[in-house]
Amino acid sequence: MQDITSAPSPPTTTLGYALFATRWLQAPLYFGLVAAQGVYVYKFFNELWALVLRCVTGQATETYVMLAVLKLVDVVMIANLLIMVIVGGYETFVSRIGLQGHRDQPEWLSHVNSNVLKVKLATAIVGISSVHLLQMFVDVHHTSRHSLLWGTVIHMAFIASAAILAYMSGPMAAQAERAHHSSHQPHQQRAAEAGPPEKAVIPAQRDQAPSAEDRLRAAGFPARKLLEDFDAEHLRSFDREAVARLGKLDFVTARRNVVFTGPPGTGKTHLAVGLGVRACQAGHRVLFATAGEWAARLAGAQADGRLTDELRRLDAYALLIVDEVGYLPFDADTSQLFFRLVAHRYERGSLVVTGDRPPARWDEVFGGPAAPAMVDRIAHHAEIVRLEGDSYRMRRATSEWAG
Repeated sequence: MQDITSAPSPPTTTLGYALFATRWLQAPLYFGLVAAQGVYVYKFFNELWALVLRCVTGQATETYVMLAVLKLVDVVMIANLLIMVIVGGYETFVSRIGLQGHRDQPEWLSHVNSNVLKVKLATAIVGISSVHLLQMFVDVHHTSRHSLLWGTVIHMAFIASAAILAYMSGPMAAQAERAHHSSHQPHQQRAAEAGPPEKAVIPAQRDQAPSAEDRLRAAGFPARKLLEDFDAEHLRSFDREAVARLGKLDFVTARRNVVFTGPPGTGKTHLAVGLGVRACQAGHRVLFATAGEWAARLAGAQADGRLTDELRRLDAYALLIVDEVGYLPFDADTSQLFFRLVAHRYERGSLVVTGDRPPARWDEVFGGPAAPAMVDRIAHHAEIVRLEGDSYRMRRATSEWAG
């Protein structure tokens, strides 16, 4: 154990950092690709201008127009390939760009790695090859059989190589996932030794990782709600972009928090459960309970003298959901227990909290001096989403009564 925790010698550390710093030598290469992107922009508009001139002067035949359009598509596809190499390659091999939470972040960039990048590049090359082959077929009267034959053979070779890369990336990704689960095995062992949670049903130990259905059952959701099913028509104020950004689950991997505030019936629990369901489907373990249930759980653990062990056991969950904060006041002792939970999760795991008032007014709910410190830790790394509107349940009940 001592060998594992001991720090490496300074020369070894210095050498490792020096070798790792050489990745910045690749940065000028990506800026060179940016210049190449500019060349393709010039080429695109040059080809477009030539096409427009020939069409206006009546010199463009149907075959010429089709070939010219395919050439423009070819230029755009190569430019797209450059974008993938520039952004994905820089993000993977040089340094983080820091686009998490950006509204225009590409979906594939949230889980980019070397294997994903290879497969995407291979499929992009297949697309470009398809356009080139289509150009040959359109202009078949001016293309030799030799060129058609080798163009087809090369295109099939690109397809085969892309299929092989996609097939190989599956086992590699599975191996990386197993390594990730192995790194969290100590937490899972502690959770198994401490017994199952009071509310959740932990799936039995298996040789393989728990399935998404296992994680959903173990989370203890009151009902399964999806973000896609959320009806925001009854709300006067709703930040759709913030919820869409949270739906990418970057806040879970970054160990940040989310707070949904608003009057009763505005959909706070629906959104919290929707994020939890999506996290379970993405491979994270989630645990849901109301604020009152969390208070009882923590108080029981403290009474049994195992509060510290209980907090450590909760480390196995990437996301904890605390629902309905503010509907019941808590005394100073219970507030201290919530502070222990929040302080333990700080920069270690994510919390999603729903309540009828913003964190700045939590001193009205939590008694004693623990509330300001707890709010400070939650709000430091948190996205606060305010829901304003009438109760969805009351509106539905009124509509049914009127009907």
